[in-house]
Amino acid sequence: MSRVLKHTAKRSEKIGLPPGTPVYLGRKKGETTRACITVMEYDGELFSEREVASAADLLPLKPAPTVTWINVDGVHDEGVLAEFGETFHLHPLMLEDILNTDQRPKCEFVENMIYVILKMFDFDAAREEIITEQVSLVLGPNLLITFQEEVGDELEAIRVRLRNNGTRLRKEGADYLAYTLLDVIVDRYFLVLEKMGESLEEIELGLASQTSSNTLGRIHHIKREMIFLRKYVWPVREVVGSLQRSDTELLQPRTITYLRDVYDHTIQVMDTLETYRDLLGGIQDLYLSILSNRMNEIMKVLTVISTIFIPLTFIVGVYGMNFKYMPELDSPWGYPLTWLVMIAVAGSMVVYFRRKNWF
Repeated sequence: MSRVLKHTAKRSEKIGLPPGTPVYLGRKKGETTRACITVMEYDGELFSEREVASAADLLPLKPAPTVTWINVDGVHDEGVLAEFGETFHLHPLMLEDILNTDQRPKCEFVENMIYVILKMFDFDAAREEIITEQVSLVLGPNLLITFQEEVGDELEAIRVRLRNNGTRLRKEGADYLAYTLLDVIVDRYFLVLEKMGESLEEIELGLASQTSSNTLGRIHHIKREMIFLRKYVWPVREVVGSLQRSDTELLQPRTITYLRDVYDHTIQVMDTLETYRDLLGGIQDLYLSILSNRMNEIMKVLTVISTIFIPLTFIVGVYGMNFKYMPELDSPWGYPLTWLVMIAVAGSMVVYFRRKNWF
């Protein structure tokens, strides 16, 4: 997955260009880096897997009766995307959305295709940072094309299931494969929330023992990451809901039944995310409250010390005026008696404050 350094991609490169112009918006790759295209064909009995060099090599697969899954790792290669557009007659606006890695999750029905954009997430616990990758799905008759930003193993579990003969995934159509991908992506949201919850728990437990100078910074950082996560998780419910309500022939009724389960998962993700946001707000309030209480304790101690020295300062000030007719100045017991009075006053105040539990 690609690490997001900023939460908003720069769109200045597209200003003034006509709609549908394929411009990649995302982390720049090397000029020699080319997209990786893998193909899986399967049915209940047959299975094949290979890697192809270009979209032109996929032309013989278009009329194939078997289910075909074409996966493209590396949407930065605008030339490869243009080839896919010509080979599979993808709309220019669809290609534009695939290249825009800051695209909001959505679902569109274009002619005899269904186009879905989602985000895959992971959480770097060491840096407490969300790692994101955009995934685009194009569903057609017996065909599913997926576009990922980089080569990764997030979908490897699905590939393993396809390689095993006898699994239900091998016996179903491309719509069931698309559902499986959606289910895996949404279920990974729970993993991200679990890791974020562990970070929140660590911060909350640490507040009881100490409040370091970077605690508030960590709280604000995780809060920012949660806002970013919510931005892309919230529309997923609309995406799954649109698929459920559709009357397209590309989705079988039994697949729509499974999509209801994905819809329930999206609601659970949102509920968990909102709970963590409230918990984070409570942790922030607790942190500020602890700091305020500690500051009050410090101010109380300093106030008590100042209060004790106020009468002592008064006594010293009186006998520091050096008037000529002050009888205590000529008394041999004047100095020790003054000290005795000051010690008695200070001691009495200490005893009084202790009885009041002021320190």
